[in-house]
Amino acid sequence: MTERILTRHPQGKSGKNIPREKYHPVKEAIVAALGQGELTHSELMAKVEASLRGRFEGNTHWYGETVKLDLEARRIIERVGSKPERYRRIR
Repeated sequence: MTERILTRHPQGKSGKNIPREKYHPVKEAIVAALGQGELTHSELMAKVEASLRGRFEGNTHWYGETVKLDLEARRIIERVGSKPERYRRIR
């Protein structure tokens, strides 16, 4: 049986139950992308997709959004209140 992670949502909504082997590569791609500085949502998702291209099976945008929300809820990344909205690493 595949080990799964129940993600969190920053607004307290219900999370998604996703396979651990999908969660970790997407998390690493998000954290690495934001290690280079603040990014807009579009820039972040493009970097995640580019980072995982050819070695990830599944919808990278859907998993990227799900893991991004989880990382916000866990206070690993945050939204910066600018227009357009940007994201950055906290820790």
